[in-house]
Amino acid sequence: MGIPAREQIWSKGNIMNTGISLYFSTGAAKNEEIIRKASACGVKYAFTSLHIPEENGVEYKKDIRRMLKCCFEGGLQLIVDVGPETLEKLGVSRIEELENTGITHVRLDYGFSPQETVRIAEKFHVVFNASTITEEDIRAWKAAGADFTRFTACHNFYPKQFTALSLESVREINRRLRCLGFDTMGFVPGNKELRGPLQEGLPTVEEHRGRRDEVLLNMLELFYEGMCGTVLIGDVDVWEKDWEDIAALSQNYVRLRVKIRPEYSFVRNIIHHDRPDSSDLVFRSQESRQYRQQILPEGICERPAGSISLSNEKYRRYMGELEAARVDLPADERLNIIGQVAPEHLRYLSCIRQGLGIKFV
Repeated sequence: MGIPAREQIWSKGNIMNTGISLYFSTGAAKNEEIIRKASACGVKYAFTSLHIPEENGVEYKKDIRRMLKCCFEGGLQLIVDVGPETLEKLGVSRIEELENTGITHVRLDYGFSPQETVRIAEKFHVVFNASTITEEDIRAWKAAGADFTRFTACHNFYPKQFTALSLESVREINRRLRCLGFDTMGFVPGNKELRGPLQEGLPTVEEHRGRRDEVLLNMLELFYEGMCGTVLIGDVDVWEKDWEDIAALSQNYVRLRVKIRPEYSFVRNIIHHDRPDSSDLVFRSQESRQYRQQILPEGICERPAGSISLSNEKYRRYMGELEAARVDLPADERLNIIGQVAPEHLRYLSCIRQGLGIKFV
């Protein structure tokens, strides 16, 4: 897995936003548990829908206010999937009346004119199905005076097997819309608790359905290769190790399992961030040249993918700079090999780019 060079520029300066999904049929107690977990992990968004057929017996007006209160207390912004037919469930006649409920993002499907959409965007961030935005829509919104920085293109999740999108399709759609100013969102499947009735995962990208236990890899891939600025868990819950990874991603780093030679254990003390001018061949730490100790040449050998190296005194002013090889590289007498990324974490290296950090664990 690699990132096409032509796509890298989009994410410079961007930090992945993370999100969860909440379903009224899951029950208030479980939703509040998920909100607490998400809040503790620094998650920014929660998505919910007000027109899911399976959610019978839901008291939306009461339950949405309870959910909003929990999200507000947890610091999460709630994205609500609404349509004209769902306003009655909330006891309002116009979507603008939802402003006082604390909802910050509304996902619009059908039934809103360009003028209505632009008016709604003055009160909320508006979210659309990314796959259904047409050139005609864009022209109409422009004519109505739209500010596309208030618009978000969110890809669907797909409960039915083999119906989700390819990563390439997601990237092509997002490239076009981000150039106009849209933010972009997508979903990866959960694993600990899947949402019914099919319980086969809720991904945007079909390939991710088959690797539900690779939550971190799926999120990184959807962000860097799929160009989704926000990545949400589509299902109800994930395993604790995945929550730990989400917490790290929310702080702009990845926990990377490594072996480091004891005499170089000092490189574990900080989070290393890849340079914004990211190399396809190596992860290059922005922080590591702060090490002031003299580093003499030793441990010089070939650098297989995952090798962690530190520039020695022969590299002059670059002494102390830490690198991790993304690919197999030759030996260099100016580089000391100080450690190795664990084989099971090697696949993350190609996605840790352009300001994203690593913490050695």
